[in-house]
Amino acid sequence: MASGSTGSRVSCGRDLNCVPEVADTLAAVAKLGFDFLCMPLFHSRLRREFELEPAKSRSGAHTRSDLLLCGRDWNTLIVGKLSQWIDADSEIETERRNSEAALAQELNFSAYLGLPVFMIPLKGPNCANLARLLLNHIHTGHHTSNFWVRVPLMASEDTREDLIENEPGPCIDDTSVDEKTWSWWHSFRTLCDYNKRICLAIDVGADMPSDAVIDKWLGEPIKAAILPTSIFLTNKKGFPVLSKAHQQIIFSLFKLEAQFVFTGTSRHTEKDFRSYLQYLEYLNQNRPTPNSYELFAKGYEDYLQSPLQPLMDNLESQTYEVFEKDPIKYSQYQQAVYKCLLDRVPEEQKDTSVQVLMVLGAGRGPLVNASLRAARQADRKLKVYAVEKNPNAVITLENWRFEEWGDQVTVVSCDMRDWAAPEKADIIVSELLGSFGDNELSPECLDGAQKFLKDNGVSIPCSYTSFLAPLSSSKLYNEVRGCRERDKDPECHFETPYVVRLHNFHQLAEPKACFTFKHPTTDMDNNRYQCLRFSVGCNSVLHGFAGYFETTLYKDVTLSIKPATHSPGMFSWFPILFPLKQPIAISRDEDVTVRFWRCNNGKKVWYEWAVTEPSCSAIHNPAGRSYTIGL
Repeated sequence: MASGSTGSRVSCGRDLNCVPEVADTLAAVAKLGFDFLCMPLFHSRLRREFELEPAKSRSGAHTRSDLLLCGRDWNTLIVGKLSQWIDADSEIETERRNSEAALAQELNFSAYLGLPVFMIPLKGPNCANLARLLLNHIHTGHHTSNFWVRVPLMASEDTREDLIENEPGPCIDDTSVDEKTWSWWHSFRTLCDYNKRICLAIDVGADMPSDAVIDKWLGEPIKAAILPTSIFLTNKKGFPVLSKAHQQIIFSLFKLEAQFVFTGTSRHTEKDFRSYLQYLEYLNQNRPTPNSYELFAKGYEDYLQSPLQPLMDNLESQTYEVFEKDPIKYSQYQQAVYKCLLDRVPEEQKDTSVQVLMVLGAGRGPLVNASLRAARQADRKLKVYAVEKNPNAVITLENWRFEEWGDQVTVVSCDMRDWAAPEKADIIVSELLGSFGDNELSPECLDGAQKFLKDNGVSIPCSYTSFLAPLSSSKLYNEVRGCRERDKDPECHFETPYVVRLHNFHQLAEPKACFTFKHPTTDMDNNRYQCLRFSVGCNSVLHGFAGYFETTLYKDVTLSIKPATHSPGMFSWFPILFPLKQPIAISRDEDVTVRFWRCNNGKKVWYEWAVTEPSCSAIHNPAGRSYTIGL
């Protein structure tokens, strides 16, 4: 159905330019296995005249009756197409005015039929009037249609096959050719103010742009891909297949749950047209299997969440339960404690030396269990203090102690910063890290707890670094824009970071290190300022910054959510997003410079950020006016 992807099965439509009998054609394409039909609503050769007599007053219906199909079929099985001759941005005034009237007529008739989607081709860079008319239509009607803007990956003039070999021609920069049609789309969606109902239908041709440009397209709100039969090759058995390059983009489109539209006549006449659909379904069944992180994140793609504030708020049992299911994090903590115990207690002292280990922020006890397992594994003696401020979680800890741990563990119901420890610790273990490393106030907590660590004591983790990368994503920009709250500042939602499983986005450069914290430390000032410069290397638009972190638990034992070093199978943290109020256009030869501040006034901590190149943005979240983390 055109109204939504059908889940595990690929949703496919058939594109036809001439449909003599709507009901018969619909039945025929359904029989072949298609889910919907793309068709013009008006006859392609009927160029209506709205300006000049006598054609202006021509009597009779301009197109067929809506009674040819039932309402439900129009609502779910038909995607309308704009007539090819309409050019709302023509320089010839009579043609422009005629096109404006015809466009309004077709948009209104599509709304009257209740079509789920109407497809509009984008033919060049001049599209301001088309954008204005479409936006006017969206804002004045009560219809719910979505609009697919059909844009080729490569402009037709750049994919000509009639060039004469060795004949001198104009010298064209390949990159500008690759990015030409993306700039058409960017201009159009900017003019339409990123309207959520205006989506992208990419035309996949035989010629493909560079991988970098394809990555950029995949960061756009693609709802459909149009596949001409001419791009298919023939295998040894005579069936249609796609080249490796085309397969790669199809696999990426599967992840975005895009729908596919087949256009053109069958070029494998010995085979049924079903063979094209069967091949696409074959690719779908054989796409790379999702890893455990992708399976865990299913359904959370591009879903904005407020970062947790476990220092200020007491977490719920279910929140603890989700994080405790992480198969990687606690095995890494166990490995860190194991190596630390072996380093601190020589073999000859293992029966006499008892190491004091304090778990700061014990939650429901997973770190206590990991530490006890590490002690058994290392064959070393351990005395554990489990410190937890959430009185509800302390009940769970007390039950663990009664049923399993015994006197080896002392449960302390107290904020670690206020606790008067009866003895000093050899090792302190904590899991206070957020998606940006320090955004759950690990530095402040561990600085407060350092007073009960021995001079030669060890903190696990011993250091952590946050990372930032510029990103482009109209999907995320629209998601943030939709978070506006009535009783708050109109721009508050753009000055708030969000935890999000990044999905429909394009990362513009590799992440760079931002803030680093080490424990134990002699410098208790946790305010930070960092200026980062990124080379983007392509024409794009900046919507915000993705935040990640890496931490060293002990020596070579690490955890990371940075894409290049992501701990395999770990799902405890999604990245963090720092949005920008206004998108910033970037040229290929321009750098992006961002300035980040971490501020602490003794009562709360907050971040401020601003772009200073290629143009200046406002400073976001000054004085923590929109977002703070409570101490």
